[in-house]
Amino acid sequence: MLNGKNILITGGTGSFGQHAVKIILERYKPNKLIIFSRDELKQFEMSQKFSPKEYRCLRYFIGDVREEKRLFEALHGVDYVIHAAALKQVPACEYNPFEAIKTNILGAKNIIRMAIQQKVSRVVALSTDKAANPINLYGATKLCSDKLFIAANESMANGLDSRFSIVRYGNVLGSRGSVLPFFLEQRKEGNLPLPMVR
Repeated sequence: MLNGKNILITGGTGSFGQHAVKIILERYKPNKLIIFSRDELKQFEMSQKFSPKEYRCLRYFIGDVREEKRLFEALHGVDYVIHAAALKQVPACEYNPFEAIKTNILGAKNIIRMAIQQKVSRVVALSTDKAANPINLYGATKLCSDKLFIAANESMANGLDSRFSIVRYGNVLGSRGSVLPFFLEQRKEGNLPLPMVR
């Protein structure tokens, strides 16, 4: 299904994005695989591991899901989008609530609008277990994002071809930002019992 297609991964330099790139490169032959993220250092580091010289389909595209114009450019000719970009750290979202809203909610809106305008065939958005019954801002922003993607399928009723879906993606032990390294460090330092994380 991915052979010969143009695929864009938002947040492509994150833990999920890097693993998705690895799987796609091992199993498929896409025409283009575009890594879309706002961190040039992470893109540089990732390009050392997944070099465009070795994998000629790879493109590293600096941009932010908050910016419609850049998304519009990035999505030109794209068949499939995997939307993994988000602010995910619960304490950071609580301390910087509007930044979480701009990335997780307004960024989702931008993906939807630009995907429809660029006639992207399929968009799969990553959600989280925290969106199921949110008790913190991160979960609430992801629940809102989920609702936006589901509602976007109404565009099909208006004769548009873009389809949107969501997959729930829970915590991955040991991934960047995972709570496991924090818990192990707390135990090593003798800080028991472990604190409750929401």
